[in-house]
Amino acid sequence: MKNKVQLIGNLGGDPELKEVGNGQHMLRLSLATNERFKAADGTWKDNTQWHPVVAWGKQAERLSTLVRKGSGLVVEGRLVHRSYETKAGEKRYSTEVVLTEFHLLANTANSWDGSAGDSLVNDQRTALA
Repeated sequence: MKNKVQLIGNLGGDPELKEVGNGQHMLRLSLATNERFKAADGTWKDNTQWHPVVAWGKQAERLSTLVRKGSGLVVEGRLVHRSYETKAGEKRYSTEVVLTEFHLLANTANSWDGSAGDSLVNDQRTALA
C-alpha cells in the first residue's frame, strides 16, 4: 500500500523557509481545508482543518517564491507521524504532510469554498527528484 494524501486549500500564513544545514532548505506551510455542510437545523456550517506541510530542497526554495498567505494550493505528499520531547520532558506527537507535488490555484473568489471558481494556474506540478 502506498502512503499518499492530496489536500486542496489555502495557506493560513506566509511560507517559512529555513536553511537547516549543508545548504539544505526546508519550507513550512500551514494549509487550511474547508468542508461545508448543512446542519440538522438547516444552517450551513464550515469545518476548517489545518494541515502542516513540509517541503525540502529545491522544491522548498521554488514554492517559497510562488505562494503567500491566502494562496490556493493543491498539495500531494505522504503523511509522516513523529514524536518528540519538549524542554519540559513531555512527549508530544505530530503529523505532517511531506510534499511531493503541488499545483497552484487561481483564486477567483474572495475565499476558497471548493466551488468551480478555482482553477489550476498553468501546470505548476513539481515532483521530488
